[in-house]
Amino acid sequence: MRLLLWSGLEALPPLLSGLFVSAAVDQGFLAGRPAVGVAWLAGFGAAMGVRAYAARAGFPYLAGVVEPLRDALVEQVVRSALARPSADPAEVARLTEQVESARQLTATLLRTLRGVGVTLVAALIGLTLLAPAVLPLVLLPLSAAGVLFVRLLRPMVSRRRAAVLAEERLAADAGRTLHGLRDVQATGTGQEVARALTEAAQESAAASRALGRASALRALVVALGGRLPVLAVLAAAPWLLAHEALTAGELLGVATYLLQQLDPAVRTLAGTVGGWLLNLAVVLDRLATVTADGDPSGARTGADGRRGAGRAPGAQAAGAEGAVPEAPPPPAGEVRLYGVRYAHGFTAAPVLDGLDAVFRPGEHVAVVGPSGTGKSTLAALLAGLVVPTAGTVTAPPASLLPQEAYVFPGPVRENLAWLAPGSSDERLAEAVELLGAGELVERLGGLHGTLRDPGELSAGERQLIALVRTYLSPASLVVLDEATCHLDAAAEERVERAFAARHGTLVVIAHRISSALRADRVLLLDGGRGVLARHGDLQVLSPLYRELVGHWLGAGLAS
Repeated sequence: MRLLLWSGLEALPPLLSGLFVSAAVDQGFLAGRPAVGVAWLAGFGAAMGVRAYAARAGFPYLAGVVEPLRDALVEQVVRSALARPSADPAEVARLTEQVESARQLTATLLRTLRGVGVTLVAALIGLTLLAPAVLPLVLLPLSAAGVLFVRLLRPMVSRRRAAVLAEERLAADAGRTLHGLRDVQATGTGQEVARALTEAAQESAAASRALGRASALRALVVALGGRLPVLAVLAAAPWLLAHEALTAGELLGVATYLLQQLDPAVRTLAGTVGGWLLNLAVVLDRLATVTADGDPSGARTGADGRRGAGRAPGAQAAGAEGAVPEAPPPPAGEVRLYGVRYAHGFTAAPVLDGLDAVFRPGEHVAVVGPSGTGKSTLAALLAGLVVPTAGTVTAPPASLLPQEAYVFPGPVRENLAWLAPGSSDERLAEAVELLGAGELVERLGGLHGTLRDPGELSAGERQLIALVRTYLSPASLVVLDEATCHLDAAAEERVERAFAARHGTLVVIAHRISSALRADRVLLLDGGRGVLARHGDLQVLSPLYRELVGHWLGAGLAS
């Protein structure tokens, strides 16, 4: 509030400039009294002195806004980074640099926006007092420029963020390549690595070009809001003077408002402020993504009918296991986890602790993480086989297929149609073909054959039968808990692509890098919580995920 009060004093010169110039011309120089004209201009100079004093006096209050913000961001970043078992000091240093960038950008934006806002408001008030006849000529193009500027902000922020992430991915890929150059030479994979780096560079260039195209439209904002009002007033000036709607001094005062106040303010808003605002939005978005507890989207919801600890005694106690607020039901097929905590016993350390995530309807999500981070526990929670100790899990009817598939002696058709007994032979045959189980079913005597001893089947063959059974089920959520681990990579890809094309949401507990690459997003579990993002973004955001990817790739080369 004190900063706003000093800003009001800073508004004096923009407010008085046109009025004083008009009075100096009409009452002084054109009236043959130059001393009066000089006196009016001297008054304008005195107002400039008041503005300089107010700008200096307002700086401590500007710091009073910015510095607490910086302190709060530093605390959040450091606490979040050090709370992770895999916290990296280098990551903390990088994040604190982003905090300093946020501090500087916030201070610059507040200082500049304050000046721009004061100038615009004061110039419009001055125009209203001096020459209300020209207001329509100014307000119409200025309003159009404002609408265009607001409409441009969202795509420019999105494209700036895409450009930053593409640059970081390129830098990360290039750094890993240079670090492992000897391995690349030893394995003869130079062409493949070069092709991957070329694709990353092309993606970065495309993101930069898209940002440039969006930013170029800011010139239209300047033309509409800053230049068009001047042209409109100049075009109307002969008529306004002829009909005595304006005097010569008032016309010069209007020109002063437009050329000295309005046009520079619009150019600053569209150019400098637009660029700084985009940078600040991207920096804060990155900080929020890296320091978020769980899902970067920040979605935290509950709903009636959720699977949660709300019905268990003590589950709504205060503190970490507090009451879960009610929220509107999620869209059909959406999966929501809010504050999920699960421990295998009352005194056991929780496997999941404060996990938040949202899977969109029809989305393909891969769940990864080191051994013991709760991947199978999450699968059981999604399927409703266990209830969280705290928090809520809201999910549609699910079909869970674990690593060890269950197959029973009896007709092949009954094994395949166990979860969808009304399936026709054509539907069964289609599912068998899609999932690559045709040869196995044929060897067993076809759909109407008999499986006499499940022990005669390999683990991979039992998984194929269970996968066909799950594919045919009416469940709108399918959870594959390493259900393809006994299949080779080609068979696994065929199965996952078939399930991804199936109706509903697919969650895969991944044990190969290829599963993560095929997914729409990847949920990385670590320390009881998770980060949900695209594969490429996770490689930038998470050192642990980079280690997992390196382990997978190393295992692939070794095999």
